[in-house]
Parts: sequence; structure tokens; C-alpha cells
Amino acid sequence: MHATVLIVSFAAMSLFSTSIAAANEPSANALQALDQQAQALNRIHSVVVAYDGDIIHEHHQGGPGVASPANIKSLSKTVLAAITGAAIEAGVIESVEQPMVELFGEHLPSGIDPKVSEITVAHLLAQQAGLERTSGSNYGAWVASDNWVNDAITRPFVDEPGGEMLYSTGTSHLLSAALTHASGETTHALAQRLLGDPLNISIRPWLRDPQGIYFGGNDMQLSPRALIEVGELYRNDGIVFDETGNGERVLPEGWVEASWQPRGTSRWTGDGYGFGWFITQLAGEDVYYGRGYGGQALYVIPERKMTVVITSDPSPPSPGGQFQHQLNRLVVGLLSPSENSAL
Repeated sequence: MHATVLIVSFAAMSLFSTSIAAANEPSANALQALDQQAQALNRIHSVVVAYDGDIIHEHHQGGPGVASPANIKSLSKTVLAAITGAAIEAGVIESVEQPMVELFGEHLPSGIDPKVSEITVAHLLAQQAGLERTSGSNYGAWVASDNWVNDAITRPFVDEPGGEMLYSTGTSHLLSAALTHASGETTHALAQRLLGDPLNISIRPWLRDPQGIYFGGNDMQLSPRALIEVGELYRNDGIVFDETGNGERVLPEGWVEASWQPRGTSRWTGDGYGFGWFITQLAGEDVYYGRGYGGQALYVIPERKMTVVITSDPSPPSPGGQFQHQLNRLVVGLLSPSENSAL
């Protein structure tokens, strides 16, 4: 019996040690290698790494500093998803199953396809509205139109609502318009009140469409340190903690889990997509990330207690899809067991 207890105890200690090792913060060697790899990618402006709630490393090599607002491009979609969750927690929206047309009310344009009534908040969050995309080759004509909302909502259906993931900034813009009409506040006012204030971050006003609706899904201005706070909010299951350890729920209970469930698949990377977040595995770990044109990225790795932000030059030309893989490799370096072993 005594021997059995010893064996069981040893096994338990081994499992505990493995768990602790897996959550070790990146070593000094790993962070030094990160800086060297980032320097080889001239487009990168900054990299910020947080572990267990604290920023442990900052690297800046161009563009705005780590405390200065930067154009995060389509990473705005991830932040917009957080604003939407906060709006549900605050009672502005009932749930993700609420139809978009209920939120628009009298602001719906005339002559829309009856199928529009089937589009829910969840479909907008997951890029599953079914409407023809406004991104890619359609983007220029869309933003040149005199009414972005009407242009996006009257496009033909190419799939059923809830069908294939069709990555479209127009879909995110419909979500921004829905938030505005449902609340009577601008998307920026909601963002600062429901997300910025609890996280103690500043969210500057950003581009609006011709009707004054804040651009949904592009061109938001947040600093890398502010983005860390957004990532940490998700890592902490939608709760923000103050210095005394008291928590305030900002996102609904279960929101993070629902956001990180794949509802569609990216045509370009094969990664899953939930509510504003891509879903993948790096170095054997579950990783959730948002991304934007030019190399803007926010990674959350819950099992490693890590949040990583990367900002880059947002101006054309695009560095191509391969650049996202290069950013992923920076994160892999932080997660590698060989790099993070005790010195």
C-alpha cells in the first residue's frame, strides 16, 4: 500500500511539474531571439508580450511607440466583437441570436431582400451573413459609394445566412450600424464606455462613413499596450481585475468560449473563425488571434498565460499572406519548450 501511494504521489507530482513547465514564461533567450527575428522583418513596428497579466517584454523598431495609437486595420474586427459582447452584457443587445433587422429598426433601406431578416448578430460576428463580399476586389467601389450600409445590405446573397464564412468588412460595418441604431450612441461612444473605461484604455475616434457610422471592422486606432488589455480580457474569460483582485464582468458569461468556437474556415489559411477570432494551433498549443492588413496581430494563448501583440506598417503594398506565417513563427519561438527551459 505504501509503495502504491508513493507511485501515485510521484505520478501526481510529475503531472503537476509538467503543468507548471508548460505555463513557464518565455525565457530571456526566447525574448532575445524574438527581437532578432523581428528586426529581420522590416515591416514590423512593435512586439509586446504579456505573461500572467503583466507585460514582460516590449520591442519597438519603427512607427508609433508601444503606448501610441496605431492603425490596426482589420484587427478592428476582433475589437468590434468585444464591443458587441460588452453591449450584450450591458443590455444594449439581447443576444447573438437577435436578428439584425430588429436592431436597425426604421433605418433599414427599402427594397432589401427578405432573406436579410434571417441575418443575426452571430452571423455578422462570424462573417456568415451570406451577402456578397465588399472586401477584396469589391472594396474600392464599396468605400467609394455614398452609403456604405445600403451598399453592403443590398448586395446579392451568394450563400444562406449562417453558411460559409465570407470575410467581408461590409458585414462588420453592418454590425457597427446595428450597434449604433440599437443604442442611440455612436460605436465609438459604446467602445469607450463599455470597453475602454473598464479596461482603462483610450479608444480614439476613427473613420466614419458618409452617414456618420463609425467604420466597422477597419481603421481603429489602439496602442499595442491597449490591445494587450483586450487580449487579457478574453484570457480572463471576460472579466477585468483591478489592483486589489476584484473582478468586473465586461463580457457575458460564456462569451469567450462561444467566441473561440470555429463557425467557419478561412479560405486563405484554413484556420477556424469564431466571433472575430481566428483559431489555430502553434507549437502544439491552442491559439486564438485577430489580424489586420500589413501585419497587425493579437494572439492569446490561454494555456501558456500569454498575450502577444504585433503591429506593423499598415500602408500598401500588402506583404502577402506569407507574412502572417512569419508572424506566427515569432509566437512559435516564444512557445518552444527548448527556448523556454530553465537557464
